[in-house]
Amino acid sequence: MKIKFIFISLIVTYLLFCGFLVFESGIFKDNAYKKRCILLQNTTETKEPAEAGNKEAPKEQTISQGPAEVVLGAQSAEARTVIIGAKDPNTENPETGFHLQLKLNTKGASIEKATFSNGISEDGEHKGFSDRDANNPRPLVLLNPLKFTDGSEILSMSNDELIFIDRKVQLPLNKLYWQFDGVEKVASGCEKATFTALITDQVSRNDVLKVTKSFSILPGSYLVYCDVNIENLSAREQNVRFNMTGAVGVSREDSRSDMRGVAAAFKDGKGQIVSNKKVGINKLRKAKSAEELRLERKNCQFLWAAVTNKYFAAIVVPLAEEGKDFCGWLGGKFGRYYNPDGDTENDSGDETIGLDMKISAATLAPAGVEGSGKDYNFHLYLGPKDKELFDSNDYYKNLGFFHTIDFIGCCCPTSIIQPLAFFIMWLMNALFVYIPNYGIVIIILVFIVRTVLHPLTKAGQVRMSRFTKVLSSPEVQEIKKKYAKNHMEMQKRINEFQKERGVSPMDMMLGMLPTFVQMPLWIALWSAVNSSIDLRGAAFLPFWITDLSVPDALISWQTVTIPLLGFKLSSFNLLPILMGLAFYLQQKTMPQQAAATPEQEQQQKIMKLMMLLMFPLILYNAPSGVNLYIMASSFAGAIEQYYIRKHIREKEEQESRGMVEVTSKTGGKVKKKKPKPFIKF
Repeated sequence: MKIKFIFISLIVTYLLFCGFLVFESGIFKDNAYKKRCILLQNTTETKEPAEAGNKEAPKEQTISQGPAEVVLGAQSAEARTVIIGAKDPNTENPETGFHLQLKLNTKGASIEKATFSNGISEDGEHKGFSDRDANNPRPLVLLNPLKFTDGSEILSMSNDELIFIDRKVQLPLNKLYWQFDGVEKVASGCEKATFTALITDQVSRNDVLKVTKSFSILPGSYLVYCDVNIENLSAREQNVRFNMTGAVGVSREDSRSDMRGVAAAFKDGKGQIVSNKKVGINKLRKAKSAEELRLERKNCQFLWAAVTNKYFAAIVVPLAEEGKDFCGWLGGKFGRYYNPDGDTENDSGDETIGLDMKISAATLAPAGVEGSGKDYNFHLYLGPKDKELFDSNDYYKNLGFFHTIDFIGCCCPTSIIQPLAFFIMWLMNALFVYIPNYGIVIIILVFIVRTVLHPLTKAGQVRMSRFTKVLSSPEVQEIKKKYAKNHMEMQKRINEFQKERGVSPMDMMLGMLPTFVQMPLWIALWSAVNSSIDLRGAAFLPFWITDLSVPDALISWQTVTIPLLGFKLSSFNLLPILMGLAFYLQQKTMPQQAAATPEQEQQQKIMKLMMLLMFPLILYNAPSGVNLYIMASSFAGAIEQYYIRKHIREKEEQESRGMVEVTSKTGGKVKKKKPKPFIKF
């Protein structure tokens, strides 16, 4: 088999493999999926209270369930919403005030909406997060309520079913409007809102259980404290447990591919924090059983579960009881997929994901006896996936929040890509201190990496050029013609000729080796640029690239979907076209192997054309920061190849003039130059 055919086959296979991974990541289609959630038990209840708003739910209505002789219920309170944190996210400066505004709902004592502050500091620097709407930017909403077509809804951190195990009954507390007990200011400006649900025996009118829940938020922090207390008010022992909804309704960030997913972190037997493989929205949709949605890792202690998108995370951390090293009261943790409007195509844009948590059973002693109550405490991180922030905060660092940051390793292991990408992120931020423009930083970073790797690239290109020159020489072409009908003899003669000239097929492989050695670094650089929260909203050129995290739309129009391909076109993006030009220039400067036949020459032309069209098309709607990096790298590669080829030509000219003899590897000895006299006479 010909070396050229093997080489081309390897490259094509590698490109197809990478293309498959890119396709699987969801570039060409919107990831939209059906709801998958199985209730633990069916419930029955009376009329549901009025929906949340300014109306008050009728006081006489209750939700209840149980045998005829013992009916447990909870009286509904006023339906209302409560605001804690930033009073106006549009003007609140997160540098001196709250990072978040929480809109709480008495229904299920839950978080209806979580919104980032988007204020401006005193020096005029933007400190918050907006939705990046160029015409009317608004504060970014991270958690949204899920409203279904049947009128039901799901809210974040809602108490769901309260289950009385001995009685074999459950109460859907997510359908109950809890009693709102008010908002209080506590230490360091913290705001705390408290809700109460009272469970009673509807026959005897005696109180059975009291559930108290509170949310607290501190200025200058992305942490929300959620505390649940269950207290037994009856004279008998109660064996209960409950379910909770985690974070839901996380908004989509990347316009090109849906990078939302759920993840979990654990601590292994050696005390190392390890992360569950992130379960993307596509896998959540395709899951056929609850086990596929379970977030577990054998022989490890659970630390936290998270719902993430490209740049932000909602991380739920259950706190260990006093005197224990890890949380033992949180049972099952599941990822969920929701399709609120139930459309069969799953492409209306409301599709989202969330978490479900099953709290383990607890036995509560009778009222007034020690052990009659139990506390369940959560920390909820609602903020950016920022490595610098995670490293600067000991709590975030010790829990390994950096595991929420996603890197696309392609064909390289995450264990290699992650540290490289984090180093590149650090280097980008360090350069930004002196050059406050991330677009320029990306270009400088590309040229630095190209310069550092230049010796390796040059050595590889010299080897390839030497091998290619020998293989395309007239002598080899003559051998091919002479032994066209005897392939074994032809290959033998070619190998002998190559040996005489000091080259071998291994030179081609060794020539490609530098490219494969550099691959992890290039992938890490691409991943760092693609995932860095610092590039979100960062401008390069005010008249063109105003946000490095979205496509560089010079001209925008209403989205048009190309038939069959499903490719969505909503703007004219210049960077991918410039990137194609850079690819073309790089191809022109790369050493080309001469084709032995017209058919092979035609194949080479087709491959070049495919390369020129494929990548600009795939990356047409990619973030402009990514395309800027690839374009800069390609232009830098073209410049580098120009100088490498110039060096090769000069060396060949010197050899042809006899100034530099071929080495022993190339069939001769180096001709020593006579030293010039110090003084000419």
